[in-house]
Amino acid sequence: MKPLALAIALTLFAAAPSAFAHAATPASPTAAVPAAKAPPAWVATSNAHAQILLGATLRFQPELASFFGIPGYDDQVADLRPDNVARARQATLEARDALRKALQLERNPEVRQDLEIMIRAAEDSIEASEVNERLLLPFADAPQLVFQGVRGLLSEQTPPERRASALTRLKAYVGMAPDTVPVMTLARQRYTERAANAGLLRPTKLEVEQALGNAETYVAGIRKLFAQYEVQGADAALDALEKQVGDYVAWVRRDVLPQTRTDTRLPPEIYALQLKQVGIDIPPQLLIQRARLSFMETRAAMQRLAPLVAKQKGFAETDYRGVIRALKRETIPNDQLEARYREVIDAIDPIIHRERIVDVPNRPMVMRLGTEAESAAQPAPHFLPAPLVGNTGQQGQFVLPLGNPSLGAGERFDDFNFPAVAWTLSAHEGRPGHELQFTAMVERGVSLARTLFAFNSVNVEGWALYAEAEMVPYLPLDAQLMALQFRLLRAARAMLDPMLNLGMIDRERAGKVLADDVGLSPAMVKQELDRYTFNAPGQAGSYFYGYARILELRAETELALGEKFDRLAFNNFLLDQGMLPPELLAEAVRERFVPEQQKKR
Repeated sequence: MKPLALAIALTLFAAAPSAFAHAATPASPTAAVPAAKAPPAWVATSNAHAQILLGATLRFQPELASFFGIPGYDDQVADLRPDNVARARQATLEARDALRKALQLERNPEVRQDLEIMIRAAEDSIEASEVNERLLLPFADAPQLVFQGVRGLLSEQTPPERRASALTRLKAYVGMAPDTVPVMTLARQRYTERAANAGLLRPTKLEVEQALGNAETYVAGIRKLFAQYEVQGADAALDALEKQVGDYVAWVRRDVLPQTRTDTRLPPEIYALQLKQVGIDIPPQLLIQRARLSFMETRAAMQRLAPLVAKQKGFAETDYRGVIRALKRETIPNDQLEARYREVIDAIDPIIHRERIVDVPNRPMVMRLGTEAESAAQPAPHFLPAPLVGNTGQQGQFVLPLGNPSLGAGERFDDFNFPAVAWTLSAHEGRPGHELQFTAMVERGVSLARTLFAFNSVNVEGWALYAEAEMVPYLPLDAQLMALQFRLLRAARAMLDPMLNLGMIDRERAGKVLADDVGLSPAMVKQELDRYTFNAPGQAGSYFYGYARILELRAETELALGEKFDRLAFNNFLLDQGMLPPELLAEAVRERFVPEQQKKR
């Protein structure tokens, strides 16, 4: 349901200083989680090599260490000083060369594969950095960057002794720490020093307006975090931040906003790069073609199911659009939303066990409502993973926002707050989707190469949508209809995102498809269109494409094994592989899973 924030953060520093602004932050635990098991020897070797690339990354984005669970960087902030992009690129190049030398000496096949993954990640990052620096004028949502950096330390799952570093980090953001310059000043300098180059693509008017609208929310959210965790002595730094954000907003409104572009289309080279970064390795025209077919087939399936839902619910309307509108009228009040979702979450695990879909942990899943500042940064349902490195029992968290503060009080979502939709959202963000996927990486001893550097949206969202589909036959009829609606949305994304960026459709027509055919609220339609055009162009197609690749692999495996095909074993094997790219995942299934299953009686 979201532009996967984590995937953007883990694309190293490829885009610009603003890349960290979308980084996910850790979530708070409720129940103890078993610590990760001791990894095999080859994993330990691979992880030692991963420190080379990880170190090059954290040198320029130390805030990511808070997310990863790596100590030692909590007092540092993103490097936005002069030539930061070129310096970061050089560090990654040096890391890549070191990994290449290690590959020449390594003989273990698993470690070799991980080294190849990391080398590819480094090369992709270098390419993206070069292209973006050559074509784009760097605009950073600096207030969001600060909010995410502070939020990475002020959370329930961060040890109390580390939370105290949030004040040190805040002082570095506002220039009150030794040898620091306010991040608002640095972000402004990096924009201004290149603004005279008329050949660089300006930010869109929509994204700049969104940043302006959310700035005060982020400042208020930071103040609330310091109060919530009782960090003393922060008043002067918080006051300085508020003043600096105010000055930054005034500068953006005066110097940036008038120069923004209204045409949201990206140059073909940039859009191709966006698709590559999220893991889509087919031409956008082919993606559109496949998505159109899926859109029509899914819409037809919804139309067949809708009369059954209408009959069961006593609705007069039988068209799927009218049935969805009727289901949305069963609104869950905000003060009951978390409890109602928990009822659904508690009902899902027994189904997964009974139907032998995949192995799940014997403990409750964590879910909560989002704060206003979190909803501004990420206004759709999303999963916040626990630290992937050094995890000592922390759990990730399914976060449900109550709205999008940037849209104003009059624009509210009605897409997530009714009973029928809770099933598919919980399956996607929770179990057997993201929550299980990320927990498996921590608890099953997956290497850092396969958790961090093979990570992209196709890997992550493909599994979550596949997990949704695995649950559909066992859900109530109205929940099945909503699962199909969200599958229809994923197909719509995979055709509308490239069509908008290739100039094949305009924003108004795309919005009508989302409102009239998919059945989204006006607030959700706006969020989707913003996503395709400036928040995360290219990423929205990753759900459909990743899901299709897993289905193709599932069909191939079933045909190869016949009666020996075991769904539980297949799904567990997929999770055991971490975030392998689709082609490497398919190779693992063909060369390891299928032969192992064929040997069984």
